[in-house]
Amino acid sequence: MTASHHLNTPDLFALSEIHGPVLRPGADGYADEVTGFNLAALHTPDVVVGATGVDDIVTALRWASATGTPVAVQSTGHGANFPIDHGLLISTTRMTDVRISPQERLATIAAGARWRHVLDAAAPHGLAALAGTSTDGGAVGYTLGGGLPVLGRAYGYAADLVRSFQVVTPDGTLRETDAEHEPELFWALRGGKGNVGVVTSMVCELLPLSTILGGGVYCPGEHTEALLRAWADWTRTVPDEMCSAFTVLRLPPIPEIPEPLRGGFWARVAIAWPGDPAEGERLLAPIRSAAPVAVDTVEEMPYAALDRIHMEPQDPLPGRESCALMRDLPPDAVRAFLDEVGPEVPDCPLLLVEIRHLGGALSRPARLEDAICARDANYFLETVGVLAAPPAAEAIERATASLHRAMAPYSTGRTMVNVHGTPGDESDRARAWTPEVYDRLRHDKSTYDPANLLRFGHTVPLGA
Repeated sequence: MTASHHLNTPDLFALSEIHGPVLRPGADGYADEVTGFNLAALHTPDVVVGATGVDDIVTALRWASATGTPVAVQSTGHGANFPIDHGLLISTTRMTDVRISPQERLATIAAGARWRHVLDAAAPHGLAALAGTSTDGGAVGYTLGGGLPVLGRAYGYAADLVRSFQVVTPDGTLRETDAEHEPELFWALRGGKGNVGVVTSMVCELLPLSTILGGGVYCPGEHTEALLRAWADWTRTVPDEMCSAFTVLRLPPIPEIPEPLRGGFWARVAIAWPGDPAEGERLLAPIRSAAPVAVDTVEEMPYAALDRIHMEPQDPLPGRESCALMRDLPPDAVRAFLDEVGPEVPDCPLLLVEIRHLGGALSRPARLEDAICARDANYFLETVGVLAAPPAAEAIERATASLHRAMAPYSTGRTMVNVHGTPGDESDRARAWTPEVYDRLRHDKSTYDPANLLRFGHTVPLGA
């Protein structure tokens, strides 16, 4: 019997030093502690530690190292695509502290802070962080995967702005890492996801930005082709600061979705523009004239209100996501996309299919080398399906696989680790990185986690 599968009460004695809750299956609060935003991943760890600070994480990892117990970490569970079975789950939801240094334009962000915590703390100083499409997501987990921001074309990846990490490696050692101190560990944490340690906090640069032009232009779904073709042409002409995505939405008739979008089939172009609002409106004119517009939410808004742009779900749901990085979006790629998810496919089971415009700052080399492997892509394809029942799950899998086959000729062959979806076998997981970066991550995994304790989720194996 291994410690990871059959934990006895004496095994947990060392965890009595932890300030937060230590919970076993069946205990009050256990179900709430293990449940994340993505309800498709049902976690059943042998023990949960509700960490309240750095000391709790150090203690938990020292115990895990001593007992050979595998470890997983969860803050919000937005990226939970893999069920945690047995082992130890460290929940960082209580660690939400954000400290702003306005003069230096820096934010120190604790392990469990959501982007809304960061934006709310930065906004009074006229500052902004490179958040993603939902401020409900966890800042640290998002950044460890590289972090594709709403304003990515203008400013790059979230990981590009990280100054330092405080991280506990699986042996229980607390480390401070930046470009000068343990640079290889710093490299692996910027785009390599959770392979080498448990981050307790990070320091990120902030941008002097208070307001943006943002929102969505929605057309009835029957006009998907006209809007998509116009958007694909438009993306080849816009400045780097114009950040946009084309989305096909098949929305359920539920109260959480506002009228008139509720229950409808829509084609949308969402934009975020940090420059002069009048110039942004002028640039947007070809999109607004491409097809009949039913709803237009584009307006000047506080940057901290960026949830209004993509209007992602705010309530937990069982989701299946996938992605692919694309080199280009020529007319035949548009045709292939429409044949899979356009208006001629009325029974398409996918809630959302999106093509994000990359390029700009997302294509430029990072100031410091990192593990992000998406800088050669100009577009990013993402799908989301809601796994309401087994027949729906099967239909979603079929539709997802068919779309990716159709778009494969235009793909780089790689994915982004944060939106990869449920990690498959080793060759599937490896698609998030180039072969060279993947081998380097495996080497770092062997250096910092030789017992392979961090083996849940999208991880890499030990190096040879």
